[in-house]
Amino acid sequence: MLAGNLTDRLFAALDRPDLQNLSDQTAFDLSSRLALPFKVSAEAIILGRLAFDRPDLAPTLLRYALEWRFLLQELSVEDRPVAAIVAARVAALFHQLDCEVAPLPVGLDWLQEFAQKAPPSAERVTALWPYLTQFCPDTPVSPVGVDRLLARLCPLWSSLAPAELLMAEGGDERLIVDPETGLNRYGCSHRPRPWAVTFSSSTASSLSERGFLGAERARRSFVLEALSGASVAHARESSCQAVKKGLAALYGLGSKDNVILAASGTDCELAVLAIGMMRAQGALIANILIAPDETGSGVPLAARGRHFAKETALGAAANKAAPLEGFPAQTRLLGLAIRNPDGSPRDPQALDEDVRCCVMQELDQGHHVILHQLDMSKTGLVGPGQALMEELAGLYPDRITMVIDACQARLAPERVGALVRAGMLVMTTGSKFLTGPPFCGAVLLPQEQSEALASYALPKGLTSYFNRGDWPPTLPPEVLQRDGNLGLALRWQASLAESEAFAAVPRARILQILRRFEATAREVIAAHPALTLLSIPDLDRSEIEGGETWDKVATVFSFLVGDPQRRGSPLALERARCLHRWLNADLSPWIPGEPLAELLCHLGQPVPVPDPALGGENAGALRLCAGARLVSGEPSHAGLTDQTRLAREFADIRRVFDKISLILEHWALLEDADPVPRYAPHSHSSRKSLVS
Repeated sequence: MLAGNLTDRLFAALDRPDLQNLSDQTAFDLSSRLALPFKVSAEAIILGRLAFDRPDLAPTLLRYALEWRFLLQELSVEDRPVAAIVAARVAALFHQLDCEVAPLPVGLDWLQEFAQKAPPSAERVTALWPYLTQFCPDTPVSPVGVDRLLARLCPLWSSLAPAELLMAEGGDERLIVDPETGLNRYGCSHRPRPWAVTFSSSTASSLSERGFLGAERARRSFVLEALSGASVAHARESSCQAVKKGLAALYGLGSKDNVILAASGTDCELAVLAIGMMRAQGALIANILIAPDETGSGVPLAARGRHFAKETALGAAANKAAPLEGFPAQTRLLGLAIRNPDGSPRDPQALDEDVRCCVMQELDQGHHVILHQLDMSKTGLVGPGQALMEELAGLYPDRITMVIDACQARLAPERVGALVRAGMLVMTTGSKFLTGPPFCGAVLLPQEQSEALASYALPKGLTSYFNRGDWPPTLPPEVLQRDGNLGLALRWQASLAESEAFAAVPRARILQILRRFEATAREVIAAHPALTLLSIPDLDRSEIEGGETWDKVATVFSFLVGDPQRRGSPLALERARCLHRWLNADLSPWIPGEPLAELLCHLGQPVPVPDPALGGENAGALRLCAGARLVSGEPSHAGLTDQTRLAREFADIRRVFDKISLILEHWALLEDADPVPRYAPHSHSSRKSLVS
């Protein structure tokens, strides 16, 4: 092979968005004369001959060196032995994350021993010491106190991992990345995926480089605290407290003690029900949900205090639909539709009247009411109206617990803070509009309710879902285990990094960009005869500080797609799911010669919507969504003017819908093949290390 081609392969292997992000501001060089795989100091990294001979191993070598460098910069000289083992552990797990795991050569094959659930024995570490320390000349050549060193690291071992692996923990099986595709069940990656066209923020998004770096910084802080002598549980709890502090700042709350962390919006419902029980003081609870079919699938179960999956975010086995210990089995669940039987949105006044009647009926029976305002549904609907919420809160302050389900996070932070100060609980997530990774939720508490927790014993069943650090410190100390969900903390830090970038954009510019998105979405959908845009009612938002806010602009556009094989009918839900899956897949092996076939497009997952043309069967509405990144841009856009970047973003919207047309044209062929989404397209330069 020509040397030039070899160098191209090597640079292609290193040209990965995750590695580029981690190696920012790091001086590193390539030297074919260096016999070692790499050499590292606190100032620089040199990759040696092995990177030239085995470009497929170059990403692992660079990630190994980057972990070494981070530890060399932060740890004392006496802790260099710690750095040797921690770096090997992180590199070993990083190596296993890729879809095609390159075989390790003789002389580096020992690295795989550090990917096991427990660290190697003291005898084995002693034998491997020359290999572990060869990369850093200043590391002691003779191991001393290996038993003590391993005893120090053993409690931390499961948490010594790359950020992208840790972010898949502390949720449920939907977060787990399929090694065959590099994606989780949402079609997302915890690594940046800048080549994909992504307008999926009503469901979930792959991390941007910015979000990835936010999570990585939080991981490093956790590692340093845990290595400083703090217990692992304390370090994990500190990671969660940092998130709560960030959320309090984002929403203008009094303190982090006004925040409950939850693994998801569905987990938030359990916390809300517990708060409702505290306020009900023994009265039967009636929990009123709006459009339960347009919220999370497990929400109706959680709203009754029942397990909503086979396993909790903390890894405890659960009997789905069984009551959690301490929650009353008599809790009433009342769901009110937000759409008419034909799929059209209900008249807001009619919905408000239904809500009012339902609330009054439950109050007349002596029940404590938990009333949800859905802001907003999966398809962008809101109900009941804010005026009704305020009216009922004023009339029955002690008999109704007011909850704003803002899990789409499409409310301006200033508005959210005002709602909390007005006495309403607000549920939010970082995984929708903020475009952070899936499974990061929070409940924002009014001060009065945070303080009231001091004299309240939480239901015991919550111990399977929450740690002590997730709740305010006013909670009695014996209720929950003192620990923190590290995966949740890292996911939230990725989201907070996105929120900071979004908040840095002037209000007028945010409005301008989102209005342009709205106009483009309507125009492009209208231009495709196979598509039908679902009605989007105007959003009733008051001004804040004398001005209009961005949350008044529609950012979710739901549409039906005509079925190419059933004239006059939209795609039914399962067929819409096929379309959604194929959009996120490289179709070039089945549609060769068509540039659009390779394009990876990620939209919001199909939502079931009634449609008369299907005779009672639900249609599947796909969703084109604006997220925070559309406004703030991404680090991969560096070098582009804002005007050029946005022109490309809006051109990408048109490309998404052109790919939909391409799929409809080749439906029968694709139905037989059923292509699977993958992390990167087949022709991508990093494919050999990223996709099978």
